[in-house]
Amino acid sequence: MTARVEDEVRYEVSGHVARVTINRPERRNSLSLAVSRRLVECFSDAALDDDVWAVVLTGAGDAAFCAGADLKEFDEMARQGRPIPVPMTGPERNVYEAVAETPKPTIAVLNGPAVAGGCELALACDVRIAASHAFIGMPEAKRGMGANFATVLLPRLIPRARALEMLYLGEPISAPTALEWGLLNRVVDKADLAAVSAAYVDAIVANAPLTLRRYKEMVTKGWELPVSSALRLNVGPNPYLSEDRAEGIRAFLEKRPPRWRGR
Repeated sequence: MTARVEDEVRYEVSGHVARVTINRPERRNSLSLAVSRRLVECFSDAALDDDVWAVVLTGAGDAAFCAGADLKEFDEMARQGRPIPVPMTGPERNVYEAVAETPKPTIAVLNGPAVAGGCELALACDVRIAASHAFIGMPEAKRGMGANFATVLLPRLIPRARALEMLYLGEPISAPTALEWGLLNRVVDKADLAAVSAAYVDAIVANAPLTLRRYKEMVTKGWELPVSSALRLNVGPNPYLSEDRAEGIRAFLEKRPPRWRGR
């Protein structure tokens, strides 16, 4: 029986957090074409939902966060004479671009290895928390693939020589090394991952949602601009003129938790 894609990618919203889970543990949470399409839908839904203030992406089980493209599906397509998808072409949106452009904080929780397209998926998120047994890697050079997203993003996240080393060698790097290089924000024991990541996300959504969205859009759209130009950007919601700004100051002066309304 063919699995329903809604079962292969779970989407839940609770406490202002959208949780997206790739649920294909038997295939190491690999990205079939249907799963990639569903991920684009989930992140698009989260972007448009005013009740969502942050998005968490993870995988089912603890054997893998995501093993990248479903190579078995690609092989079957090639045997049938069908072309495999080429990044940034065709009528459908690229999943990594959709994740990277989500106008709200995105957190990847690496419950296991993030490899190839799975590594790119994690890199597309704003921050990354990993279990200590996880590793990340870009083995595309060993598979004859291209790592289109990583070739652009990796040299912007870490020194160029380290980015090219990852790409040229195609060897995985451990979670502690990825933390040292700045590719991960936290590394915790596997048993603590759920609790630590939940507390981390709760701490984010305890803050003003309009400010979070402003941060995301200013950082994303001002990334490659000169400082003088980036300072003059006015993207995302304006928190300075919001009801939440007045509430935040009043709550601070009254020594109580703020009651954010997202407006």
